[in-house]
Amino acid sequence: MTGATSAALRADCAACTGLCCVALAFTRSADFARDKRAGEPCTHLGPAHRCGIHTRLRDSGYSGCSVYDCFGAGQHLSQVTFGGRDWRGAADGGAAMFAALPLMRQLHELLWYLTEVLALDAAAELHPQAARAAERIGGLTRSPAVDLPALDPAAERAAVNGLLLRASELVRAQAPGRRRNRRGADLVGARLRGADLRGADLRGAYLIGADLRGADLRLADLIGADLRDADLRGADLTGALFVTQTQLNAARGDAGTRIPGRPLRPAHWAGSAAPGWS
Repeated sequence: MTGATSAALRADCAACTGLCCVALAFTRSADFARDKRAGEPCTHLGPAHRCGIHTRLRDSGYSGCSVYDCFGAGQHLSQVTFGGRDWRGAADGGAAMFAALPLMRQLHELLWYLTEVLALDAAAELHPQAARAAERIGGLTRSPAVDLPALDPAAERAAVNGLLLRASELVRAQAPGRRRNRRGADLVGARLRGADLRGADLRGAYLIGADLRGADLRLADLIGADLRDADLRGADLTGALFVTQTQLNAARGDAGTRIPGRPLRPAHWAGSAAPGWS
């Protein structure tokens, strides 16, 4: 899967058999209106694998569903690994498909990061290494269904982590001035309105509910950063590294929020007319 496209690594619910609507467990909370066991179909999932409340998830108490993104793992499992077979007719009730979803999602997430490295001019010296890693992981995603339980996404993540770190360093070196290291920092609810965070290392930082209105996050590394309910209205994330759809879906933004090129602008952001995940 060298050179995997962003489209192939973005959820396409129309090509999936509703795997995330069955495989994942819900706990009744502000994000989910009811409890649901793993392997139990959501009550809103229709016979054609379509969500009956997809256009009003947030208003219906299912904001957690609007945040989730499978990086294209769902349609890959549905159409490639399991050849278009419906979990409803599977001898095991779909158990193998459901168990494979989190594994495949993690591999697709790694491919998302690696394809980003391949598009970074500042990381050109790493492109051959990134291409080899993407080819290896892409090969794993094409494993036969029977081999999926043996996959170890954590080991693959560890194998490419140094590459992603080095790519981050090369890109962030372009940011002017002092580049702040806030890796893994507890910034829950932090008041960072208008903050200059250009080229900052925010890997794994807890930015839950942080006020980042108008903040300058250009060229910042946001891999693994928790942006749940972070206020990104008017913030500039141009060139920010390793930003995923899930992160943006979980945050709050508006028409003035500048985002990197690959994720889509969430439909629920204020003043946004662009589509979110579908």
